[in-house]
Amino acid sequence: MMGPVLILLGPPGAGKGTQARMLEEDFGLVQLSTGDLLRAAVAAGTEAGRKAKAVMEAGQLVSDDIVLAILKDRMAQPDVAKGVILDGFPRTAGQAAALDKLLADAGQKVTAAISLEVEDEAMVARVSGRYTCAACGEGYHDEFKQPAQAGVCDKCGGTAFKRRADDNAETVRERLQAYHAQTAPLIAHYDRLSVLERVPAMGSIDGIRASLADIVGRVSA
Repeated sequence: MMGPVLILLGPPGAGKGTQARMLEEDFGLVQLSTGDLLRAAVAAGTEAGRKAKAVMEAGQLVSDDIVLAILKDRMAQPDVAKGVILDGFPRTAGQAAALDKLLADAGQKVTAAISLEVEDEAMVARVSGRYTCAACGEGYHDEFKQPAQAGVCDKCGGTAFKRRADDNAETVRERLQAYHAQTAPLIAHYDRLSVLERVPAMGSIDGIRASLADIVGRVSA
């Protein structure tokens, strides 16, 4: 039997990626990003990967059925025995129901859906202030993390920096609005299943890490 199946919910900038990496370190879990899984399945030429490649080459969105098939293949691999963190899936109530069925067929279920609770305007400030070193990708922020020497990357000494075009206040607000509309049904779904955990995520990274560790320790017991 595989370890816990965790779902991290939270808007852009809430820290899902950072916390997922820490859960990997702390518990030996494996983060499964649907984007990475699709690319890996296409590269490996699996049956689901070939279907996904044909759809993507036609400029269309990969269907839930294909994503679920790829997820099922990946979750059968031995390296996920300690458990998984699902990143970017499910995004809709329909996908959540399909995931429930996939897991039930394997004698499993979602162990916890963890919602990182944040304040929208704080997210606007957090995301719209982000920038990275153009050479090595090290992340910085106008307010929270500037290079020790202005204009010089701490990590590689590079002097060129870049911002994502969509990391501006207006776009972030639109993404937050879309997130809330899309995720509200998911939160209700997992609340009904009694697996929803809410974590205040405006505090320190280490504080949030400790809260998540408490949840994972409790639900894995």
